[in-house]
This record gives sequence, C-alpha cells and structure tokens, in this order.
Amino acid sequence: MATVSVYNIEGKEVGTIDLNDSVFGVEVNDHLVHKAVVSQLANNRQGTQKAKTRSEVSGGGRKPWRQKGTGHARQGSTRAPQWTGGGVVFAPVPRDYSVKMNKKEKRAALKSALSSRVEEKKFIVIDEINFDEIKTKKFQSVLDNLKINKALVVLEDDNKNAEFSARNIPDVKTAHTNTINVYDILKYNTVIATKAVVAAIEEVYA
Repeated sequence: MATVSVYNIEGKEVGTIDLNDSVFGVEVNDHLVHKAVVSQLANNRQGTQKAKTRSEVSGGGRKPWRQKGTGHARQGSTRAPQWTGGGVVFAPVPRDYSVKMNKKEKRAALKSALSSRVEEKKFIVIDEINFDEIKTKKFQSVLDNLKINKALVVLEDDNKNAEFSARNIPDVKTAHTNTINVYDILKYNTVIATKAVVAAIEEVYA
C-alpha cells in the first residue's frame, strides 16, 4: 500500500495517508491508457465538416456549349469541379469520429493513470482547501507554497470558492471526482487532491 505525505495549504507536511492499491497501485496498462486518450480526443471532435459535391451545387443544369466544333474542351456542366463555383471532388461529409471503450476498460485506464502519477511522485494530497471568499491570489499562493505550476486540482463537488478561485490561473484545471479523466491526468504535471477526494475516488473505483 502506497503511503504519501499530506500537506496543508501553507505547503507544510501535516501527516501521511495510505492509498488503496486497487486504485493507486495497479500495474500500468499503457495500451488502455493510450486507447482512453485517443477515445477522449476523438469523441471531442464534432464531425460536422461539410462541403458540396457537384451533385449538390445549384445551377449547371445545361451543357455550357455543344460537344464539338467550338475549339473549347468538352464540358458537361458549369458545376463540375474544375469550374469556379463548382462542387468539391471528394467533399467531406458529417461523420462520427467516436471511439468506444467499455466500462471496465475506462476504469482500468483511469486507475493506470492515477497509479502512474503516484509512482512518479506527482500525486499530492492536501488536507483541505477551504476559502471564505473567491480569490485567485489565495489559490496561487497555495500552488506557490507547494512549488507547483501546471496542475490538475480535484476538489469536492460543493467547494465552489476554491473552484472559482482557480479559474483564471493559467495551466491549472479543476475537476470533481466524477469528472476526472485520463487525458487531464496525463496532460498536467501534477495531480492535487484533497483527503476527502481521495476517499471518494477509492470508494467509487476500488
């Protein structure tokens, strides 16, 4: 069972916490982690790109000139691709880019991502982050105390003051227990979580 230090918002170590090996100590499955990232990025694509082919462009119903005898190359329509205002040859059409993963794969990938952060000592636990007001400077001071700049901060669902305080800090993203994902865990240098969040994650994914 992995043991990590617990810090307060001043950056001082105030204790330790044992992490559940079934969530934070699993063998990292690189294939599933890669699949989860590909799936998330693909699922974010709208797939709404569209252009008209020659059959969809308006006009061009008649032959612009007769087949022979004009000196011009033969043409069947002014909406053929080589004409200005003509259709696109292999026009893109709306499509679904989504990549499916089943629930077990998603859970395993998330556990692998969290375990990799614990292995690399890039998973930091804070006893609590409670602010009496929304203040970006206060949240920045917490990061400065922990000597962290680019971080994913996982907070309790009702911790709005801390969440809103972090909104304007570059390279910092907040998430909740039910919104953490593999891509964000890997994208940010460090994952910061409160003790309450760690307990909630273990309860959901153990």
